[in-house]
Amino acid sequence: MTARATLTQVARRAGVSIASASRAINGLVASPETVRAVQQAAADLGYVPDANARALKMGATFQLLFAVADIGNPVYVEMMRAVEQATRPLGYRLLVSSTGLEPAGILDVIRSLDRGFADGLVISPIQVNDDVLAALRASRYPIAIIGSIPEDLELDSVRANSADGIAQAVEHLRASGRRHIGFINGPRETTPGMARHTAYMAAMDAHGVPAADRLLVDADDFTVAAARDALGTELAGARPGTRPFDAIVAANDLLAIGATHALLDAGLRVGQDVALVGMDDTYLAEAFNPPLTSVNLGSAERATRAAELLMHRIAHPGAPVSRLTIHPSLTIRASSAPRPQGGTRD
Repeated sequence: MTARATLTQVARRAGVSIASASRAINGLVASPETVRAVQQAAADLGYVPDANARALKMGATFQLLFAVADIGNPVYVEMMRAVEQATRPLGYRLLVSSTGLEPAGILDVIRSLDRGFADGLVISPIQVNDDVLAALRASRYPIAIIGSIPEDLELDSVRANSADGIAQAVEHLRASGRRHIGFINGPRETTPGMARHTAYMAAMDAHGVPAADRLLVDADDFTVAAARDALGTELAGARPGTRPFDAIVAANDLLAIGATHALLDAGLRVGQDVALVGMDDTYLAEAFNPPLTSVNLGSAERATRAAELLMHRIAHPGAPVSRLTIHPSLTIRASSAPRPQGGTRD
């Protein structure tokens, strides 16, 4: 049986003192360079802190809670992996919870922290109402938010600049010759739904597109099936032989894939008759046929930064609140090919 790595070995490999290695492992005061060196050494050696000893010594569970709307959504899977990778070297175990779309599920998760089974929470709340805000303010435990929150909510947060992402998508489609650009969204009462709807409208305003020429399709969820149903209904209501758009921006990759199915059901070719852009740039975007152009909102980076903020908050409860913004990029693939010369099929 292989001997278990010790803290002394981790400290020696990282080139720091045992005390410094212990502080870094336990999330106490240590320089970022020391933390990175110790984390890397611990990973290289396979060092695992003794959870029982740490819990007794530190008065902590060394468990963290990660909560999102749908743990089956690829973007949340990517976030979960990033949080785990950022916290596991420090000896934390990650617990995962799915809140659903309704505020009640988010409230349950936040209030459950008071049972003391976790030392902190990383959460991406898809709806934030007054009750959710009150629960966040009242919590006795450290919380880091992935998403947009009100300015007066004194919590660490990391958000994506989805407005810039939508703008990049629209600019790309117009540069490729598309002029009638529709938008398929999830529920608009959610935080991402409203943010991305607002961003689409702003992009249309920037290009002088009249309100009457904007196609808005709201699905009842951010899923493949919901998008296929919603866009399919829209296409079925169009005058035979016509369509009101030559491009679509979708609020996430799952909606874009559902839109692809609806377009194919209607006899339309993605990338030819209709250009399509998703958001999140999950692994599905590259694996799909045709490969999906998608806005990369930095899901893994947002989650990593949120985990780092939570670790810092646990170690330094009185530190100033941090608010970070991760900027997007556009990954161009075959689904948004330039408009064919001579027009498209009507």
